[in-house]
Amino acid sequence: QVQLVESGGGLVQTGGSLRLSCAASGSTFSINAMAWYRQAPGKQRELVASITSGGSTIYANSVKGRFTISRDSAKNTVYLQMNSLKAEDTAVYYCKLLTFRGMDYWGQGTQVTVSS
Repeated sequence: QVQLVESGGGLVQTGGSLRLSCAASGSTFSINAMAWYRQAPGKQRELVASITSGGSTIYANSVKGRFTISRDSAKNTVYLQMNSLKAEDTAVYYCKLLTFRGMDYWGQGTQVTVSS
């Protein structure tokens, strides 16, 4: 079993920055990739960014150049640095972990609200 604990969400003004963290514990030896998703009210959950165990990253077009995903393998923690935040970035952000066996785990979510 894997447990994911997210932190760092909050209220920020347009143009501001936030840094989300997601710490994994438990059976973390088989981590393949970690990712951040988000879900805005009335919308489907969407991929924001992902990072593999080898360091390869993928970003949604809407966040490219503004968000950076990174990972501290020693701490089993993934980060999402969010800069130049916009109102449309408002959502609940979820951390996801994918194992090499194809199992995935989700965090409880952290609210990010960007006010104009």
